[in-house]
Amino acid sequence: MKGIRVLVIDDSAFMRKMITDILEQDSRLTVIGTARNGEDGLRKIRELSPDVVTLDIEMPIMDGLDCLQQIMKDSPLPVVMLSSLTAQGAESTMKAMEYGAIDFIQKPSGAISLDIETIQEEITKKVFEAANVNVKRLITVDKEKTSTIPITPKKTKLLQQSSLKKLIAIGASTGGPRALQKVLMQLPEDLPAPVLIVQHMPQGFTKSLANRLNTLCQVHVKEAENGEVLQKGTVYIAPGDFHMTVRKVGMSLAIQLSQTAQRLGHRPSVDVMFESLLGLDNYETYAIVLTGMGSDGARGLEMLKKDSNQVVALAESSASSVVYGMPKAAFQTNQVDHVVHLNDVTNTVMKLIGE
Repeated sequence: MKGIRVLVIDDSAFMRKMITDILEQDSRLTVIGTARNGEDGLRKIRELSPDVVTLDIEMPIMDGLDCLQQIMKDSPLPVVMLSSLTAQGAESTMKAMEYGAIDFIQKPSGAISLDIETIQEEITKKVFEAANVNVKRLITVDKEKTSTIPITPKKTKLLQQSSLKKLIAIGASTGGPRALQKVLMQLPEDLPAPVLIVQHMPQGFTKSLANRLNTLCQVHVKEAENGEVLQKGTVYIAPGDFHMTVRKVGMSLAIQLSQTAQRLGHRPSVDVMFESLLGLDNYETYAIVLTGMGSDGARGLEMLKKDSNQVVALAESSASSVVYGMPKAAFQTNQVDHVVHLNDVTNTVMKLIGE
């Protein structure tokens, strides 16, 4: 297999060397060059045509965000950001996801970052995965014609009971922040359902994601808190490093956060969230799997569908998925009712809720 060619952009000579050394320990990856700021990086991209770029956010002359926007404008390619876990760093990372970065790696704490080797496996894995991402999906998805394919229409008929409450649950991973923004911005303020979201993301960054989405959406978006009762028109994003489940509290549902074992390497886990929705007899549940690496959500979705005929399962189509991993795994369970282009997810759900 052809080696993946990587360009490392970072203003710290120490970090450039450390990241290069880490990446080159993987025989699949070759660092073809380094750059010390955004301007230098753009020049090297033109000269070297890398397959993937790792990009620091805070740099002199031209910072990572300005550089990223220019990359996406001139020659879109997979970019993995390096971010510090500060309030400003997390906010900048969310902007980077919005601008088209594929993923990000949380820098270890400490000014010199001597413990960068503690995230060696994560850096290598995310850079390798980024090389296989359809980056054009991040740029062109808004302009594409949409289509919704009902796979098993007979299964989508819910019990016609007006007394049934409604609940939306969404799982996403790589490419998720932008996909979620697209879906949530189209939801009406008077949405007759709460929305539960698991987005694979480290602790500290999910709050920034929720805050950013809240400024853009008509619905209220927040990071979920343990014990809070679900309200219509509110979106609850699972905090990084915590599983999010629901439990019955009288006639209502409340959020339960826990740090039980990871599932498929994830915490929060989409499967764990979906499985907690089993047995909700007085709810219509809309289970949605968006773009992402791996298969998280497939098992939970399958269990939900087999448990109740009051569940509608939707998976994002390969046409719009940045990474057609999680939606594909969900589709392969043969329990998905609608395969939906990202641009049409919200419209499809709202139509189903209104039927």
